[in-house]
Amino acid sequence: MPEILTEINLPPQFPDHTQLPESDGTFVKNFQEHPQSLILTDSLDSTLRRLHPDGQYCIGQDCGIYWRETDPPEKGAEAPDWFYVPNVPPRLDGVIRRSYVLWREYITPTIVLEFASGDGSEERDDTPLSRAETGVVTKPGKFWVYERVMRVPYYGIYQVSNDRLEMYHLVGTDYEPMTPNQRGHYPIKPMQVELGVWRGVVLNQPEQSWLRWWDEQGNLLLTGQEQAQQERLEKQKALQQLEQERQKRQQLAQQLQSLTPEQLQALGIDPEMLG
Repeated sequence: MPEILTEINLPPQFPDHTQLPESDGTFVKNFQEHPQSLILTDSLDSTLRRLHPDGQYCIGQDCGIYWRETDPPEKGAEAPDWFYVPNVPPRLDGVIRRSYVLWREYITPTIVLEFASGDGSEERDDTPLSRAETGVVTKPGKFWVYERVMRVPYYGIYQVSNDRLEMYHLVGTDYEPMTPNQRGHYPIKPMQVELGVWRGVVLNQPEQSWLRWWDEQGNLLLTGQEQAQQERLEKQKALQQLEQERQKRQQLAQQLQSLTPEQLQALGIDPEMLG
């Protein structure tokens, strides 16, 4: 008796970062977000090179982290303003990342930061994902996704309007508010840094408050521009000191030349040494 073959409908392969949208189409909410992200990334460069000598890490800025397959796809993603993922390649098969797909890589970000233009209520939204009998799906809040699905160890909400930073640390299954240390910073132990708010002028922006990194000893981590400026100032200071020492030697030589040979001998100086 001939065998009857039945067709098996296989589920579609999970999409990867090249098949998913790069953006959900929303606008960046304020002009501070871009320089803020640059400051965080630039000043962290030397620290990450020390932590990852093999270069295996990636940083995202307004990039989608896909955690659930949906239709349309972007409904199953969050796009933090800034995040860091350790121990993953910065490119995939030589291709620049377009998004970060959790079901492809499994490694969750160590820290996610949101820059809240409003009062932070959107970033604190802990509404869980739910599906009614009618099939209607309740959109989950950012806080719930980071805490319950992605399980991001550190979550920060920075309210731009009042310079307020809230940090949460995942303890067990729940986020617990962090308490700043004596310097007013929040230690991020896996990264060997502290995060806090700093006020000053940077990247051609007017003086204002920025999220900044410090090392574990409380030293501010500088951007490349700040480091170059500091090196210039130190070089100028060294040149000024050399010039001051030259002028002192010249003045001393002039004073000695005004003395008589007897006075020089009394000081233990050979007059012939002065020419």
